[in-house]
Formats: sequence, structure tokens, C-alpha cells
Amino acid sequence: MLPDDTYLADWFHLICAEYREVPGLRLTEPQVRRLWGLGPVESEALLSTLLDVKFLKRTAQGAYIRADQG
Repeated sequence: MLPDDTYLADWFHLICAEYREVPGLRLTEPQVRRLWGLGPVESEALLSTLLDVKFLKRTAQGAYIRADQG
């Protein structure tokens, strides 16, 4: 079961804000889950969306960083 759009939109904006406030932030998917208390379905959906809109990119080591950095 996927979370509703409003729930994901709120998390989307929070995660974007955190990445903007912390230059150089590099997180793996498990770290994203722990930091924000998300489940695997939510974290996968959010990270996928953040990649699709080109806000984040994934490094060769599997970390998520801002697409305009590094």
C-alpha cells in the first residue's frame, strides 16, 4: 500500500529543505530511513521522485546527494 500524495509531498519538501540547509549532505537509503523514520516504501518513493525531478543524484557508492553538487 502506497502512502497518500499529501503525506509524500510533505516529506518531499522536508527532505529538499534539509538537503538545502546542509551543504554536502550524502545519505544512503538506509540512512534516509533512519534519519526521517521512513519505511522502505516511503523512502523508495521519495528518493525515486527526487531523482526524477533531478533534485538528487545517486553516487557510484549508493549515496544520495544534491544533483547540483559533486
